Amino acid sequence: MAVDALLQSSRLSWFGTEGKDSDVVLSSRVRLARNLVGVPFPGRADLRQLAEIAQQLDDSLVDIGTELGQPFDRIELDQLSALEREVLIEKRLISEKFAEAQPYRMAYISADTRVSILVNEDDHLHIQSMTPGLSLTQAFETASRVDDYIEARLDLAFDETMGYLTAYPTNLGTGLRASAILHLPGLVYTRNIENIVNTSPQLGLAVHPLEGIGEGAHLYKVSNQLTLGYSEAEMIENIQTAVGEIAAHERRARKALSYLGKEGVEDGVWRSFGILSYARSLTEQELFALVSRVRYGIDRGMVEEISPDCYAELIVAGRDSYLKYMVENENLSAGEISGIRASRVRAILHKYRTQG
Repeated sequence: MAVDALLQSSRLSWFGTEGKDSDVVLSSRVRLARNLVGVPFPGRADLRQLAEIAQQLDDSLVDIGTELGQPFDRIELDQLSALEREVLIEKRLISEKFAEAQPYRMAYISADTRVSILVNEDDHLHIQSMTPGLSLTQAFETASRVDDYIEARLDLAFDETMGYLTAYPTNLGTGLRASAILHLPGLVYTRNIENIVNTSPQLGLAVHPLEGIGEGAHLYKVSNQLTLGYSEAEMIENIQTAVGEIAAHERRARKALSYLGKEGVEDGVWRSFGILSYARSLTEQELFALVSRVRYGIDRGMVEEISPDCYAELIVAGRDSYLKYMVENENLSAGEISGIRASRVRAILHKYRTQG
């Protein structure tokens, strides 16, 4: 997939309605932090050293596409416009910090967008694997495959006592961060979400609204907080179990709403569907809130007129920077963006209408 095609795509194969527990868990992610031996971390390296890091990783990744059975795009961040970098942030393929476009920052992104390898962020190397549904084991296996490929070609910083050495002490050990994105309208509507958020640190987890989206979308990220003193398998099992339990709480909350306040919830779902279907102007935050209610209605069997596959495309294709990029005008007013968004939403809903 060429860079233009990557930016223009309105779908992400790892985000949506596929996979285990996909009625609640939209995606899983595993990230491995790695560093080269004998070179300062990027935050302390000079330009010559950053160039050396980039060259070593370029040389080692030359056949990564063959190894994983699909092509990779190699993207130099400082060659992208600010708008193009913002689109990649919206798609969660790079972080805001990585997008600052410092010299010698590169991203290798697979054709299916499920694997990204980021060079010279906080660490020399971040390997990121994303999968649909609750599938952290699968994501870890893919990330480990990339890790093994690189480790066979480069000397990575590893201490027998502390494990993999990383720029931040909280990543020491496995260098692994695992997370999942959950859609939790039931827990929000029943006002039980705070219980989940407040008790999660006791389990070594963090639960918070998905950054860049806002609480109105009812999307929450669940991630591990500690990496030292645990094996990769233990960490994956811990968060997999915790996410599964949160998903079970969400389903119970949704069931409770079927009996308590049913009419109000259904009215909110259908009002949201009507606005999305006919509105001529929608802000980004309005879109997130409305789409969340409609997705809830689809999952509860209230809305049968459209396929659940529309959800992921509405989230991706309704973002501000994506819309500006698609119409090739980053100077659009807020009103103009809202009008373009509403038109795009109507087209997507029409595309995913079911027959009959």
